Amino acid sequence: MEFITLIIDFILHVDEHLEVLITNYGSWTYGILFLIIFAETGLVVTPFLPGDSLIFAAATFAAREVLNPWLLFLVMAAAGIIGDGVNYTVGHYIGPRVFREDVKIRFLKREYLDKAHEFFEKYGGKAVIMARFVPVVRTFVPFVAGAGSMTYPKFVVFNVVGAILWVGLFTFLGYNFGNIPAVEENFTLVIMGIIFLSILPPFIEWWRERQKAKKTAA
Repeated sequence: MEFITLIIDFILHVDEHLEVLITNYGSWTYGILFLIIFAETGLVVTPFLPGDSLIFAAATFAAREVLNPWLLFLVMAAAGIIGDGVNYTVGHYIGPRVFREDVKIRFLKREYLDKAHEFFEKYGGKAVIMARFVPVVRTFVPFVAGAGSMTYPKFVVFNVVGAILWVGLFTFLGYNFGNIPAVEENFTLVIMGIIFLSILPPFIEWWRERQKAKKTAA
């Protein structure tokens, strides 16, 4: 419970924690950011780590010339690309067994995998790009892609495009709007808004599917 509280606090006050990291570690901050984004996208056991909010917050520091915006973009885009690549590889080797057999793997929620599988089945290769903008789903879709029939060369294209669009969008937003006084003064609310907007599309999709199911049952 304490661990969950710490994660929530880190996400909601990511700007404060990031400022501490920069103060204490200087240029090593780029490496720490790389590791967090890599883990969030590449390890199916860490979907709870911040992605969108972290990129946005880091870009606000780039706007203050504390971090280099281009280096920041390159580091985090590389982390997202490499993370998804590792995730795909893991899915390629153990994914088929997970989906074929009724097995339980510690720290791996089958519920998340099933939702990611449905997402991938519905949108195909585009799911790799679209999932970048949906927390939790983006952690599991590369795994599902690796477990499925998508070839690695095809996956690489979607992976690179998705990472560039994802990191580019939130870097642009943070760099250009993060230091507006109204945003700075209500940063926690802005972060909550980013999280809400990120989970809104799958919620709408779930609601539509539920309504269709009700009509079919009727």
